[in-house]
Amino acid sequence: MKRESSHSVPDNLTIGASDGKLAVLTPGIGAVATTFYAGVFAVLRGLAKPIGSYTQMGQVRLGKRTENRSKKVFELVPLASLDQLVFGGWDVFPDNAYEAAKHARVLDGQLVEQLKEPLSAIEPMPAVFDRNFVRRLDGPNVKKGPNKMDLAQQLRRDIQDFIRRNGCSRAVMVWCASTEVYTPATAVHDSIKTFEDGLKNNDPAISPSQIYAYAALCERIPFANGSPNITVEMPCIQQLAHEMHTPICGSDFKTGQTLMKTVIAPGLRNRLLGVAGWYSTNILGNRDGEVLDDPGSFKSKEVSKRGVLNDIFSADKYPDLYKDIHHVVRINYYPPRGDNKEGWDNIDIFGWLGYPMQIKINFLCRDSILAAPIVLDLALFMDLCKRAKMRGIQEWLSFYFKAPVTNPGLAPEHDLSVQLLKLENTLRFFTNEELINHLGLTYYGIDEGPDGSR
Repeated sequence: MKRESSHSVPDNLTIGASDGKLAVLTPGIGAVATTFYAGVFAVLRGLAKPIGSYTQMGQVRLGKRTENRSKKVFELVPLASLDQLVFGGWDVFPDNAYEAAKHARVLDGQLVEQLKEPLSAIEPMPAVFDRNFVRRLDGPNVKKGPNKMDLAQQLRRDIQDFIRRNGCSRAVMVWCASTEVYTPATAVHDSIKTFEDGLKNNDPAISPSQIYAYAALCERIPFANGSPNITVEMPCIQQLAHEMHTPICGSDFKTGQTLMKTVIAPGLRNRLLGVAGWYSTNILGNRDGEVLDDPGSFKSKEVSKRGVLNDIFSADKYPDLYKDIHHVVRINYYPPRGDNKEGWDNIDIFGWLGYPMQIKINFLCRDSILAAPIVLDLALFMDLCKRAKMRGIQEWLSFYFKAPVTNPGLAPEHDLSVQLLKLENTLRFFTNEELINHLGLTYYGIDEGPDGSR
């Protein structure tokens, strides 16, 4: 239905109303998910500000610079409000969100105690889990079934029951669970039919994250992949998203070290400074660090993190500057560090006449603190996409991902500033505002000839 609000939209775009409760479903109720839930509860209770959330604190410039117009994101487009969100999810461990938050030890204990009541109400549904894909985890809260199609149907019933039980009008799903073993596409992923046959036949190449994505899309629920799992990249999932008129996006939340790469690497390329080597290492002690200690799971993360520099530097265009980069990525599990990840980067660069220089970065970040506002923004934007009748890959949300998924044949854009421009222009499009390209010819003096020619 056409929404009734003060927001104007292009004539050919109709955005449904944001009325009613929005179910935000997270496969995984660990450090990231509980930090996200707790953060929203804390903001609603006036205990904190939603720092890091573009949907809650961002502003979008409108029109020419001389107009001096801007709007907050949530004023510009009709997003669900925080008090409309209802949280649920699945996990292999039976701990409720309060117990899981205490175990994760991301947040101050006093804050967690203040939020005990709403967090305790979030009980995990039994998860779809396969130790062949996550070898360093195991838990008792797991679904059983004769085949993977049956597990997908159980997930669909979970979604239906959750929406009905909580009086929600719609839902979104954001993957917040562990990184799976690297599994590239096989013949089973070629089409919806081959995938569904594979589900019925327990094909070993079908991962739990793909089962969740399938179940969500069958229920016409948007799916965002926050991990480097090969999920929304699969042809069958992309076909299903189009067939079900439902948006998808991913992959891998852009948080610590890679966030810095998408800021620094474009600057080096734009100034045409060469790069001889980029050595990246991380120490991390939370459950994600433990999972990534397995070589198979690390391979998924390595592929995601490596692709950023390859795409930004475009060695084929600038062979003198970037064709021989020695790029190393390491992740080391170090339990004493907990969720407080430390990322070290040593960058060997060279400039005028080939003279060498170095850049060193030591980013002491908090992984889940950086990821939580991304979960919020993706949930709200994917809900907006669904109400705007957008389907398939939402490349305009690349801003949030280490490995943005694009339509076949399109190279991903990794430059953070370009990604933000694309995101903001999409919001301007939603509201029939002029798109901005920063050309600025209006403000330049251009000489004309006697006949008016330039």
